[in-house]
Amino acid sequence: MSVKTIIVGVVVIIIGVLAFETFYFVDEREKAIIFQFGRIVESRDEPGLHIKKPFINSVQFYDARIQTMDADPELYLTGEKKNLVVDSFAKWRIRDVAKYYVTVSGLASNARARLAQRVNDSLRQEFGKRAVKEVISGDRAEIMELVRRDVDSEASEFGVEVVDVRLKRVDLDPEVSERVYSRMEAERARVAKELRAQGAEAAEKIRADADRQREITVANAYREAEKIRGEGDATATLTYATAFGKDAEFYKLYRSLNAYRSTFRSKQDLFILEPNSEFFKYFKGEQPDLRSSDGIVASAEERG
Repeated sequence: MSVKTIIVGVVVIIIGVLAFETFYFVDEREKAIIFQFGRIVESRDEPGLHIKKPFINSVQFYDARIQTMDADPELYLTGEKKNLVVDSFAKWRIRDVAKYYVTVSGLASNARARLAQRVNDSLRQEFGKRAVKEVISGDRAEIMELVRRDVDSEASEFGVEVVDVRLKRVDLDPEVSERVYSRMEAERARVAKELRAQGAEAAEKIRADADRQREITVANAYREAEKIRGEGDATATLTYATAFGKDAEFYKLYRSLNAYRSTFRSKQDLFILEPNSEFFKYFKGEQPDLRSSDGIVASAEERG
């Protein structure tokens, strides 16, 4: 290898080192601070290629993206002197990188700790002004905005901008919750008992009405049946009277035969009457004329 080649190589290396020490690049997701012997001389927010003094200035980069401060759940006292367990978080980013470095040493953990304290104090103040109902539903959005503005104004002291503050969860204290749930359970049980009583009452009314309708229906049916039966009996009686009225002697014979049949159903039956009684009229040897209107002739013996 020639001396000329070695010299060119050394020159290239020196130029490369000078370029590396002279130029630096700031990413759009970062902020940069230029130091000179440990003292801040400049801060850079604009992304792109920049120049610094070689071997004299040094550069440190910090994340400029939005970061999350997730606070631990805290116990807050409302204006009604009731405890609420609140879980919150805040979104923040670096606003002034030089101030950020000076106040929190450029450490995100320090910034989160200070933000957590600020958020905690502001939430405690806002919750102390309101009732539980207002905190949970009514003024929740207003509380978050007030806390964000309050914390943001204080966070600017250490170079941080608070983008948003949110409440993830707002619950009653576990002991209070247990009492509330017990009261709710008792209230639901009371309502259920009342509804069951109302249902039983309605069932009894329906059952009583159904029984009444059944009795009315049965009574109406019996009345109609008796009416129809009476009309049938009347018609039958009229028919018998008309038929038997055409031949009185045959009717007497028919009645006598029915009387004989009813009286002498068994051989043990005993009936004491005079032989010449009217009851035995058709047991004698008489042959009455039993010709009916349709021409049928029958003797007492044939019909016995």
